Order: sequence, then structure tokens, then C-alpha cells
Amino acid sequence: MSEKKPSTEQLLQRINQLLDVLNIISKDLSEISKTLKTVSVPTVPVAPTERVRAIPEVQALFPKDLAGMLDFEEKEKFIVIRPRQFLGSENFAKIASIVREAGGEYISAGKESHFRLPK
Repeated sequence: MSEKKPSTEQLLQRINQLLDVLNIISKDLSEISKTLKTVSVPTVPVAPTERVRAIPEVQALFPKDLAGMLDFEEKEKFIVIRPRQFLGSENFAKIASIVREAGGEYISAGKESHFRLPK
């Protein structure tokens, strides 16, 4: 089974054909882009889908024993949660899990370390 290899001229001819097709596509895309830029899409105000969290709602996420170990503070965009005492690895893991499930995170900053949840 011998395969016939295309000649250099045939390859160049095929490349030229492909270039012609690509040029046509490029021109079409350019026209579509210009048309889309001139079309005005009315902007519809989108109502926020999430409601703002408050401290009592965040405190309710925690069992009473864990909530008693924490201080809650409302900031502009976050509810900041700081430990009142040493938590230990077990309590820390429980709190971190609850915070992560609620969309929050732990901020490691030495003595200023804290958890925070977006409002």
C-alpha cells in the first residue's frame, strides 16, 4: 500500500484555498462586529438576588456553644467573626467549616486573624 504524497505545488494551492476561506470568514466577522457595536441593547436594572446578612442571622448559623466563643462585628461589606478565647483545633475546624459553607473565609493575620462572611 503506497500512499501518493501531494506535490509541493498541490500543497501551496491547498494553502492558498484555505487562506481565501479564512479571509472571507475574517471579513464576515468584521462586519458582524461592526453591526453589533451599532446595535444598542437596552440595559435593564437588575435587582440584587441576595439579601443582606445581619449579625443575628450569622450568629444563628453556629451552635450556641460555638457562638458563645465568638464576637461578631458588622463592617461595610462583611460580618467579621473573632474568637473571644482560644478555640482549639476541634472548635476552630467546626467554625471554619460553618463559615466556608456560608460563603466566608478565614483571614490569617496573627493576633488580628478572623473569619469573615460577605453581607
